[in-house]
Amino acid sequence: MELTVFHELTQKISLECFFMTESQQEEKVIQLIDLHHFIECFDPEIKILNCIHHPINIIEHHDHKKGIIFCDLKHSLVPDSNASEEFKRRYALSELWFVFVEETSVSDMSIYTDAIIENSLDIFYDRIFSFNFFQSIIHSLK
Repeated sequence: MELTVFHELTQKISLECFFMTESQQEEKVIQLIDLHHFIECFDPEIKILNCIHHPINIIEHHDHKKGIIFCDLKHSLVPDSNASEEFKRRYALSELWFVFVEETSVSDMSIYTDAIIENSLDIFYDRIFSFNFFQSIIHSLK
């Protein structure tokens, strides 16, 4: 991500998310960095429609509105899938994508398969990915 884009995003978060704590704003910045880098690696033609006010990012991909949610299992719990399904209906999204973000290589993919099974992610999400942020590698898990 270019430094100017990063600066613009952090400014936007500061202005539009003034009600958030500093910690929440920091999480939002991380979410946006993950989103931008995922798009760079997956399909640079993806357009971001809304990424500031919700934990689910709304994008346009192949002329369809889709939602992407990121989760780093080392730092947070898997979000409530029922809330994601309601979000999908409310914003008329054609698909929901779930992305496990990792900073280091994960050789044992069972951590993801276990999380998918335990949280029924395959029922609620149309696509599931693992995304190694620093190596810029995306694996489709569903």
